Amino acid sequence: MNNEDRTNPVEADNDGETKGVDEVITPTSPQTLEQEAEALRRKIAEIERKVADGN
Repeated sequence: MNNEDRTNPVEADNDGETKGVDEVITPTSPQTLEQEAEALRRKIAEIERKVADGN
């Protein structure tokens, strides 16, 4: 295998854009962040209940 056979995932993007870079730079919406925070709160509450029950 020579170096020409390797492809960079960013360079291999079909539309020629740097999709990987765009995903990192693009900020997450406040609504998405709130949904993720709520999911974490539910998981934490579930774990706290299990700990309190001794399971």
